[in-house]
Amino acid sequence: MHGLIISALLFLVGQTSARVLSNKYDADRHILLSQEAELFLGSGVKLTEDEAKANDILMHWKNKEVDEAFANPEHYNFSKHFFAYRNDVSKSKVYQIIKKMPKGAALHVHASMMLDVDSLLRLTYEDHLYACYGDGDLQLRFADTVPAQLCPFEWNLLSDLRNASGDVAAFDTELRKHLTLYTDDEDFQNSDINTTWERFEKVYITVAGILKYRPVREKFIYESLKNFYDDNVMYVEIRSGLHELHELDGTVHDRMYFATLYERVTEQFMQDYPDFIGIKLILTSSRSKSPEMVRQRIELGRRLKKENPEFFAGFDLVGQEDRGRPLSEFLPLLMEAKEDMDFYFHGGETNWFGTATDENMVDAVLLGTKRIGHAYALMKHPMVLAKVREKDIALEVNVISNVVLSLVRDVRNHPLASYLAFGLPVVLSSDDPGAWEADPMSHDFYVAFVGVASRQADLRLLKQLAYNSIKYSALDNKGKIRLFNVFVRRWEEFVKDVIANDSLEV
Repeated sequence: MHGLIISALLFLVGQTSARVLSNKYDADRHILLSQEAELFLGSGVKLTEDEAKANDILMHWKNKEVDEAFANPEHYNFSKHFFAYRNDVSKSKVYQIIKKMPKGAALHVHASMMLDVDSLLRLTYEDHLYACYGDGDLQLRFADTVPAQLCPFEWNLLSDLRNASGDVAAFDTELRKHLTLYTDDEDFQNSDINTTWERFEKVYITVAGILKYRPVREKFIYESLKNFYDDNVMYVEIRSGLHELHELDGTVHDRMYFATLYERVTEQFMQDYPDFIGIKLILTSSRSKSPEMVRQRIELGRRLKKENPEFFAGFDLVGQEDRGRPLSEFLPLLMEAKEDMDFYFHGGETNWFGTATDENMVDAVLLGTKRIGHAYALMKHPMVLAKVREKDIALEVNVISNVVLSLVRDVRNHPLASYLAFGLPVVLSSDDPGAWEADPMSHDFYVAFVGVASRQADLRLLKQLAYNSIKYSALDNKGKIRLFNVFVRRWEEFVKDVIANDSLEV
């Protein structure tokens, strides 16, 4: 009997200890997850009552989408190339909500690839456009007579070629292939980075031939701004090298004229759409150019800042990083120029580690860059990451660009996931959306929100990303306040719209 009592007591003690241990473990686990959640970008955003209702709707659809993919990974879109699922995106309830969401600013966009390909194709119907085509290469040039530029084949009016084709729709389908990277060719979707960039540069050269004609560039600028405005973007920072523009008679306008044209068209756009805040220019030079040519572009930047201080934001070097010159080769020029202008350097747009390409981020930070373009390799450089935190340097992340330009396929593996988890100063942008037939911003927000961010990331993240685009813009305080006020008004309307159009499944 005595033994039975002792056994019973020991059993009860064991049960109590197990329960205590289990409770402690659950508490420790909850604390750990809560601490992680507090680090996540947007965790400090407090939602209003209406925002909480809108968030419930948004998260219903997001959780449904993520959970279905988790159960059926073979059908998961975000593990595929963007081109493989682009046409399915519009069916997503989450995307439909994000499409209506005000996004603040686009801070990483290249000027010649802003416009959707359908609008670009319409510009090829303008009179006096000549084509030089052969061996898969296409040059386009506006002129009142046969262009003087070298053509290894023969210059023909594009309108004559189109009319003689016998099938205008088929002709335009083929022409379209020279204006975009978008394709259903799986071999191209699986290309290495050099092959992809070579194709990208061909597209750029073809498009640039159209845009060097002043009247067409003028239309292009206006329509590009309209595209971004319709996608609920209220301010854009454009990267451009400011090419020379020409008229039909051969008159050539210099790069300063191009800057003036940007300002004039933007002013007209702002009159037509008063809640659009405007644009600023980040002047660029190709990183493949010689130091002397980069020096000349920096001199143009100095002149722009002096004559157009409200328009000029700063300077950057662009192009494929792996094949271009690293920032370290331009240090004397850049050290001198940093006294005169702000920098917004591309850096770390690579999968390599311990190379001049990923170490561009080191030089970008030491040169005082205001933001880092892409920063794809940042997680491999803990001390640079620490400096990014310390100096509050924003990371311009372009998820779809990184997929299309062969850095990542399954976006769950994109370093943005870590940047968000660590609460780093991220801004989302779209890089060259026209080149891959993406929305000005909505596709990037959607892919980042559903495909990259935590399943638990909610409306607070989206709002913080929009806030960040304002905070880290090149606008002065007055401009930021104006943009913020426009954003707040539009955000309140957006939240009400989400609630009013609530159609949750029972």
